[in-house]
Amino acid sequence: MKEKTNKMNLWSYFKPHKLAVFMYLLLDIIGSASVVIGSILVANGAALATQQNPNYTTAIIYFAICAATYLLRGICWHCSALIYQKTSKKIMEKMNYDISNQSFKLSSKAYTEHNTGTFVQRMVAEPENIVNKVVNLVDCLTSTLTSIAIILYVVFLNIYIGLIIIVAVIIASFIETKRMKAYRKNQKITREKYDKVHSLSTEIVRSEKDIKSLGLEERLSEVAREKYVDYNQSTYKLAVTNFTYFRIRNTLLQFTGITMLILGVALMEKSLIVPATFMFVYQNYEGLYNVVWNLGNIGDYVSSIKISTERIFALYNDKEFPSEKFGNVSLEKVNGALEFKNVRFSFVDYEDPPDLSKMTKKERKQYKKNPPERKIKSSNQIFDNLSFKIKPNTTVAFVGKSGSGKSTILNLMSKMYEVEDGQVLIDNVNINDLDKKTLRSNISLVNQFPYIFDMTIKENLLLTKKDATDEEIADCIKRASLTDFVASLPEGIDTKVGESGIKLSGGQKQRLAIARALLRNSPIIIFDESTSSLDNFAQEDIKQSIDALKGQGTIIIVAHRLSTIRNADQIFFLDEGKIIDIGTFDELFENNIKFKHMFYAENLK
Repeated sequence: MKEKTNKMNLWSYFKPHKLAVFMYLLLDIIGSASVVIGSILVANGAALATQQNPNYTTAIIYFAICAATYLLRGICWHCSALIYQKTSKKIMEKMNYDISNQSFKLSSKAYTEHNTGTFVQRMVAEPENIVNKVVNLVDCLTSTLTSIAIILYVVFLNIYIGLIIIVAVIIASFIETKRMKAYRKNQKITREKYDKVHSLSTEIVRSEKDIKSLGLEERLSEVAREKYVDYNQSTYKLAVTNFTYFRIRNTLLQFTGITMLILGVALMEKSLIVPATFMFVYQNYEGLYNVVWNLGNIGDYVSSIKISTERIFALYNDKEFPSEKFGNVSLEKVNGALEFKNVRFSFVDYEDPPDLSKMTKKERKQYKKNPPERKIKSSNQIFDNLSFKIKPNTTVAFVGKSGSGKSTILNLMSKMYEVEDGQVLIDNVNINDLDKKTLRSNISLVNQFPYIFDMTIKENLLLTKKDATDEEIADCIKRASLTDFVASLPEGIDTKVGESGIKLSGGQKQRLAIARALLRNSPIIIFDESTSSLDNFAQEDIKQSIDALKGQGTIIIVAHRLSTIRNADQIFFLDEGKIIDIGTFDELFENNIKFKHMFYAENLK
């Protein structure tokens, strides 16, 4: 993947639209050139009209041609705007699509180690920023060339005024270079801090009910304030740096403009320039501002494009954002046998990456070129030499205290996590050797807190099987004990459930997630505490649905309520990452005192 990253470049997104890009450039150049030509025509027309022997006819012709150039400029810029709107939309769509696809390839580890804002900004904001800044850059370059052409014409008209302009541009450009250096140094840091602010804002919106019910408003307000203060300090520093350099530069340019006017008046007094030339210099001395301003903007745009590109393509860097790895073994039919063989797994906490702003330019360059492996801050070992087997078409359960490793086993089975050592086997094949289609299409995982998409109930179900019939959907809804609820809705199965299923209760979300898994009908179905939010009646209905699946596939259950697993063929009892006992419900109840205590503690008997 890293080799692929090195080959990726921004041009690959613009290349398919090279004709549109060329036409945009051409129209922009023609429009800018018309400005220069128009200014020169006005100057010459004014000179002809104000000379001792005025030539009014030729002057009028010049002014008429100038009017035509202004019309041409308007047409060119209108057409280029249309091209921009149409082409930029396609480029951004392609970038968004590619980044979204890459996000699906990232491992759970990548998501665990980065906040939400890191992904959202790179998937949504950065592509738009790149396209807009590229267009701004092109416009800025053509505007700069226009201003330079006008300045050169001023030099042609009068060398003394021209030299003043050239010296001022050189000094102002030096100041602008210093500003750009400081700006680039702080811009990336500011964006990273914005990612954190964005993530916190997203969490606050999504957890509104928990915040209110737990009385967390005051504490989270403090946390939000700290984040916003940190971000605002960074933007303040960025703004003050820009403001300071802008003021120095603009004062220089204003002083230069006044100097040009004074010199122009003195030269007119001595008849070294004609009034028309002085008028042209006066009307166009703002070109001096434009050159320096545009040079600064060009630096800002290039820096912004570079940072956005780095942030997007970092998603393809396996060191920073590890992606899922799959093999090339394809199984035509999966029977559902599972085995853990000497598995070792730990949760690892890494040190934060270094602050690039505190590095020298040479150190930053070296770090970006060859980023070191992240250092481990702490490690919490969950399993060491864990081994067990599950026969195909059996229903098994994992029970134990919180933190004993139950859910981790399920994540290792479905390859959401990867083992440090040992093997996880499906039908005697290491899951690391299986291709993505074989692995993903044959395992369904129902999480404790499933994500429900902002779609209708039917659309949520069709995500797992787009060609499902109405009869199949109705059957899964019935087996997931959702029939009465769906029937009570004004729009029934076509009711939208809101972002993250906000219009549904916790139990309704779980039942909809179970219905999705049942509709998919994969040979291995994993239930991770998937009845924890259900009332006793719904739980019994789901238990009967799960029991009805017995013998039709491999059913794996992590249960909070032991009554859910009464009919399991085999129960693995976990304690501190080790399987301390295996048996049926009755066997464990009779022979394992800890299991019996768990049962009595739940007051289920």
